[in-house]
Amino acid sequence: MALRRVSVTRYVAPFRQGGSLPALVEADDDGLYVVKFRGAAQGQRTLVAEIVVGEIGRALGLLVPELVLVEMDEAIGRSEPDYEIRELLRRSEGLNLGLDFLPGAIDYAPSMPTPPAGVAAKVVWLDAYTSNVDRTVKNPNLLVWHRQLWLIDHGAALYFHHAGEPYLERVREPAPRTAEHPLRPLVTRAALEEADGAARAALSDDRLREIVGLVPEEWLYEPAREGAAGGEGGEGGEGGEGGEGGEGGEGGEGDRDETADAGEPEGDDAGRAANAAREEYLAYLIARRDASQSFMEAMGLP
Repeated sequence: MALRRVSVTRYVAPFRQGGSLPALVEADDDGLYVVKFRGAAQGQRTLVAEIVVGEIGRALGLLVPELVLVEMDEAIGRSEPDYEIRELLRRSEGLNLGLDFLPGAIDYAPSMPTPPAGVAAKVVWLDAYTSNVDRTVKNPNLLVWHRQLWLIDHGAALYFHHAGEPYLERVREPAPRTAEHPLRPLVTRAALEEADGAARAALSDDRLREIVGLVPEEWLYEPAREGAAGGEGGEGGEGGEGGEGGEGGEGGEGDRDETADAGEPEGDDAGRAANAAREEYLAYLIARRDASQSFMEAMGLP
């Protein structure tokens, strides 16, 4: 189990609806991808969440665009006339995350034909399980493509990993913003219980370990940033034609800090730090799965 790797051959266009400036790129496999950049102000943990939550959704049988690891050479941004984009590309040299572009996809709206009850229940369960704060009626992060429901933009899930607190202390916390979930009105407690049983069967310890193992080592510790950057925000949806919606605000950037790399782990220390982070994610996901009744009861479904 591994994510494919591709290399950027052409920067096509930014999606300016998002503060982190995701972009449409062409890769060396002739595919088009929506790329989330490691150098964006939201930080690398959003890329960790994209992989972990996206692949958990796929394990549950939900539709998620293929995720790929995207190598980008510094030469890609040299001729970019927009300073903000050029600096983002410079900071993002190396490994980034891409989602398969879904041409012609449109944003889901409650006025559309409703998805099957089982699908709706799985999506609600997934978002509660992963503390996804960014699937709401105003910003559903759901696409309809070929008459099927696709899940996108999971960078705001697992939001607690930005706080620096032990993850296991958050295992029994209620899921945030469930009252605003676009699919909640379609889900009963019985349907959620059925989704819970299927999810617990699909998400074995070994499967969760495989999923966490997909995250590149270099993303599992947050390196020092250049200059000052703004805090995190919720991520938005890909709009029609696969475009990305509003992501959280990005702060102003300062001059390069010559001490930015001070204290950043290297070599064996980096490997140990990454392995420790991976085990912490795994322990949380296992414990949260086993405590699923706590977040389901807190939702108060009929």
